[in-house]
Amino acid sequence: MDFKLHFERSWQVFTTFLPSLLMVTVVLMGGSMLSLGILAPVLAAGYMQSLLLAVREGRKPEVRDLFGQMQLFLPLLGFGLLIALAVVVGLAMLVLPGLLVIVAVSFFCIYMLPLMTDRELGLFDALQESSRMAMEQPLSEHVAVVAVYLVLSSLGSSMVLGSLLTTPFATLFVLSVYEAKIVRQLPGPSATQQGPPPPPPGS
Repeated sequence: MDFKLHFERSWQVFTTFLPSLLMVTVVLMGGSMLSLGILAPVLAAGYMQSLLLAVREGRKPEVRDLFGQMQLFLPLLGFGLLIALAVVVGLAMLVLPGLLVIVAVSFFCIYMLPLMTDRELGLFDALQESSRMAMEQPLSEHVAVVAVYLVLSSLGSSMVLGSLLTTPFATLFVLSVYEAKIVRQLPGPSATQQGPPPPPPGS
């Protein structure tokens, strides 16, 4: 995996659509907080699909995209509540188990939302496929992807308004990797030779 290409691709999309990305991220965070987290999972699904189209097609993210996956509201809400409960219980048990749950979810579920929105897989099928993609060899590559995502997310949460910048960039990075993995799975002799998708039009 060429991490340099994924970083460059993510940065290119990030700078091309920066105003739109900031607006969509603000609405994502605001909607999640105002709904007390109830809408957070389904808004995140719309956010993922919007940014995936930015990576894949050079399409500008729009606020309305956040509400484009409402059919996933109930399964994602149930999954989110289960994960939140596991984290709370884990943190109550000397903190470490809760942190392990967070790391495990990040490791195995990092591609779950794009698989549900992009390939229209059900929750359990998406979770299974995301886990399979996570365990593809060399495993160290996926560990590095998750580490980059967690580090960027942590940096953003440690600074005032930092998440407005790190959330879209970290998401674009993960989606660039996801897109490359999906391309490699496509049939045809040239599928394994393709890297990240071409830059957005006009870049």
